[in-house]
Amino acid sequence: MDPMTIKGVWGFNGTERPGAVYLASVLASHAQKGLPAFGIYGHDVQEADATEIPEDVKEKLLRFGRAAVAAATMRGKSYLQIGSITMGIGGSIISPEFFEEYLGMRIESVDEVEIIRRMTEGIYDEQEFQKALAWTKEHCKEGFDKNPDFARKSDKEKEEAWEFVVKMMCIIKDLFNGNPNLPKGCEEEAVGHNAIAGGFQGQRQWTDFYPNGDFAEALMNSSFDWEGARESYILATENDTLNGAAMLFNKLLTNSAQIFADVRTYWSPEAVKKATGYDLEGKAAEGKGFLHLINSGAACLDACGEVKDAEGNSVIKPFWEMTEADQKACLDATEWCPADNGYFRGGGFSSRYLTRGEMPATMVRINLVKGVGPVLQLVEGYTVNLPDEVSDKLWKRTDYTWPCTWFTPRLTGKGAFTSAYDVMNNWGANHGAISYGHIGADLITLCSILRIPVCMHNVEEDKIFRPAAWNAFGMDKEGQDYRACQNYGPMYK
Repeated sequence: MDPMTIKGVWGFNGTERPGAVYLASVLASHAQKGLPAFGIYGHDVQEADATEIPEDVKEKLLRFGRAAVAAATMRGKSYLQIGSITMGIGGSIISPEFFEEYLGMRIESVDEVEIIRRMTEGIYDEQEFQKALAWTKEHCKEGFDKNPDFARKSDKEKEEAWEFVVKMMCIIKDLFNGNPNLPKGCEEEAVGHNAIAGGFQGQRQWTDFYPNGDFAEALMNSSFDWEGARESYILATENDTLNGAAMLFNKLLTNSAQIFADVRTYWSPEAVKKATGYDLEGKAAEGKGFLHLINSGAACLDACGEVKDAEGNSVIKPFWEMTEADQKACLDATEWCPADNGYFRGGGFSSRYLTRGEMPATMVRINLVKGVGPVLQLVEGYTVNLPDEVSDKLWKRTDYTWPCTWFTPRLTGKGAFTSAYDVMNNWGANHGAISYGHIGADLITLCSILRIPVCMHNVEEDKIFRPAAWNAFGMDKEGQDYRACQNYGPMYK
């Protein structure tokens, strides 16, 4: 009867055992008590002595398990915002009510000056910093400088900026998790903020004066650093808290690193042809164009597409599968270009790579809508591997020093999934959280646990798995979801 317990019940389909009767009784009782529960019932009758679990039952058991563990993992953790609102971006206007009531998380806030205080007073692990700096100098190659001569930083300024951004990353990691190796007398700072996700404001006040946060954001969001392979962090650029939460959902469901990107441009087949002379092929043609996903550096390096599976396909692996060769492939594919000093007057470095290979991917966004509350939208699709000369021409029309991913949706022929343009036109914000794999069904299940309605998706209806009580809220799946979420309200209210 504990409303905090996420409930799923498997009723065995066999005539000798009352599995279906038991399941129906349990689900009806839970619905009557206002306790949503997931029902799992196999399609085919099994023999009484059967020991195997049918494939359809396995799929639902695992989907429920992934979503329930993700929801439970967030409970009691923190979102750490470093800074505050970025350039009026709505997602960076943090909503404590959303994190507390829907995710069971708390908000921790520190001013960006805390990073400067710790640098100035030596409140960091000097041994780790030296190790990180040596690793960076060995593995993170500096790229071309796009700035005109009059605006370029000197070699000395760039060297100082490298030390600054590496130390900054060490300190942000300490802010997230704490660090027992901080100097004596820094017991409070050594505790950290128990953060499972966070964001860094940066623009404009910080980046107008100090080196930008791109190095820390890109590497923390990746599944490795100077310590080798490790669980990726979630650090949202521009402190977009809602995109950070979407990245967190994705990461907890996949155990893999995430892309943070602007949903920057829709390229139609006709526009690509006009700009480059190239006729779209494959998935991009099927999607009737593609979207340009690009930001100044917060995308994980894992998304370069140079990590391969046993069949030679581009993948993003769970962090525990990242070998030293995989890490090297990501680092070799990435260069760190001096920051555009028009954008970032304080300098710094932005990661630059092109996502190569065709990978299944899911783009996700959480939005807060006044009068409705949080809603989630998602689109399953593929990264697009354009010819280099085509990619270069299009890439240079935005910023050629930033990581670049081309993405096309899987179309259904209906509504927002009639073309890539319609996906772009229905997207609810300027940012997206992009995960490897088609994980839309898992996200829908997770959102039903958290009582967040899904307003846009291209998941097949037979893959949608929500609590059985949703069936009592009408016959249309989307309407059911909105009405049930409104009726039950957030789990932690």
